[in-house]
Amino acid sequence: MPSSTASRPPSTRWRAGAGRAGPGGSVVAMWIETVTGILREAAETAIVPRFRALAEGEVSEKSPGELVTVADREAEELISRRLREVVDAPVVGEEAAAADPGLLDALRLAPTAWLVDPLDGTANFVAGRPEYAVMAALVRGGETVAAWIVRPADGRAYVAERGSGSWRDGIRVRREPAPPRAAELRGAALTGFLDPTTRAHVDASAPHFARLGPGTRCAGVDYPRLLDGEQDFVLYQRTLPWDHAPGTLLLSEAGGTALRPDGSRYRPADTGAGLLNAADRRCWDTVRPLLLP
Repeated sequence: MPSSTASRPPSTRWRAGAGRAGPGGSVVAMWIETVTGILREAAETAIVPRFRALAEGEVSEKSPGELVTVADREAEELISRRLREVVDAPVVGEEAAAADPGLLDALRLAPTAWLVDPLDGTANFVAGRPEYAVMAALVRGGETVAAWIVRPADGRAYVAERGSGSWRDGIRVRREPAPPRAAELRGAALTGFLDPTTRAHVDASAPHFARLGPGTRCAGVDYPRLLDGEQDFVLYQRTLPWDHAPGTLLLSEAGGTALRPDGSRYRPADTGAGLLNAADRRCWDTVRPLLLP
């Protein structure tokens, strides 16, 4: 299980030093609680009232197999508007980028940009399952510098600031090292976007581990489960930035490892595929050759 300390989160710990750069005076820290509140507001007003109560016509397909609901769109509009009031920067939202893929250029070209996933796990939400989340990240110079995951079903909020740690409901979280043997490791592999050969290899690797499941179809749930010690690794193939920028920062700041299968770092503007997340580097090195050809 992860270890936690009772230290105060960045937004409280550094408020007295607001405006100064460097340790003890992060400007980003001033926004942690504000953005958490924005995501909670979106959940309370646009998402939770529609959970298991979606009306006819409030669900559609934005692409084959990809659902979108009125809750996604309303939450993104609210979050985007409010985030611009915090930092006037481009907002790359999942639904806006689906309509205008050119918005993704902001992650590479703009000095600062917001990323928003207004309702991660939409398919779960439509099916009435509680594995869904609201997520955001702040990107500067192509790097994720702050991250938020709010889970309306259990009320939990996970936040991180680059260089300052990860926090769950105000308590700092450190991911404990995973067991050393593959046979003791528990993980998930999302195989839906893998080619048939790689998918077959992943499926055949299952006996090497204590457990290998399909994940929850919600990065906003799977990353916290990894952070909290409920699983030791997660493999993704599709790595859309709004799905993975928040979780990779949270995991890295908690002591975990988030790397591409070739060992390179994940960056939000990258267009590559594949991401293996693990409790620590030793776990990553153990899982990588077993899981992937």
